[in-house]
Amino acid sequence: MAWAGKILRVNLTAGTCKSEPLNMQWARDYIGQRGLATKYFVEEVDAKVDPLSPDNKMIWATGPLTGTMASTGGRYSVITKGALTGAPAPIRAATGVPS
Repeated sequence: MAWAGKILRVNLTAGTCKSEPLNMQWARDYIGQRGLATKYFVEEVDAKVDPLSPDNKMIWATGPLTGTMASTGGRYSVITKGALTGAPAPIRAATGVPS
């Protein structure tokens, strides 16, 4: 597993950044960036939060292969509560040049 073992919390309202340990049990239980990001989102965001509220979070997550030479190592996910549907809106993306 190539996770750095840390998460970075950025609070745009307060203008602060804070590093904290990654919940490694969640990382093992919810393998991959989409599962881990969704777990953090479900645990930390109230289901009734207004999507345009500062209480809504936008979570960016990388997977366990990020930083390795694996062909899928450049993938990441972003999850937030979507303003259009009011439901969690996961986005998957990749970086790098396809081979």
